[in-house]
Amino acid sequence: MQAEPRPAARPVATDLAQPAGRARHFLRVVGAIVWKDLAAELRSRELLSAMIVFALLVILTFNFALELDRSPAARERTGAGVLWVATVFTGTLGLNRSLAMEKDRGSLDGMLLAPIDRSALYLGKALGNLLFILLVEAILLPVLAILFNLPMLRPLLLGVVGLGAVGYAAVGTLLASLAMHSRSRDVMLPILLLPVAVPVLVAAVRATSGVLAASAWDEIAPWINLLIGYDVIFIAAAFMLFEYVVEE
Repeated sequence: MQAEPRPAARPVATDLAQPAGRARHFLRVVGAIVWKDLAAELRSRELLSAMIVFALLVILTFNFALELDRSPAARERTGAGVLWVATVFTGTLGLNRSLAMEKDRGSLDGMLLAPIDRSALYLGKALGNLLFILLVEAILLPVLAILFNLPMLRPLLLGVVGLGAVGYAAVGTLLASLAMHSRSRDVMLPILLLPVAVPVLVAAVRATSGVLAASAWDEIAPWINLLIGYDVIFIAAAFMLFEYVVEE
């Protein structure tokens, strides 16, 4: 008896012509980029270990420098500032190294030549950078809780930390992709990033300080709203501008 012929496989182009197919393809590309960054970091352990060591050194330095005034109000104010200073320094280091390694190894050129959406490339790199920043902050929060005797693991505080990290990673990934073409990229990225990131940093510090001081919601809510608005605006702007920024 003759076997029935197998049905022909659906062409990839036909699948991509449908909105659901394009969405699945977009998510697969984003997941592949994030997994590539994680696998590369698990093999080398260069980026995350440097970020963690640098962050711990920053916290220990501030702990010894601020040891003269240990009142509760001072701990709440300085604890918020120390957290975000360490996040800024380590986040800038991670963003710079993440994009620079892609450029030096030539893997960025390969991804740009691939038939993928540039916004998927941006989102994959931004999620990878965000994951590294959150991993460092997950280590910093218990250390700060011990050294400064502060309740750093409150749910609202974790939400503020997440919103601040999202905004910093979103704008940092965009500007790091611009600075990587420069010979002085180690200096160029902080010059470009820090002025643009001032709103998210100010809002994150004020919201963190308010949560630690157990302030009323009316005092914290405007800063959280600023964080949300900043995240939405700069993520949307990065999606539109990344294709032009990443090209040499």
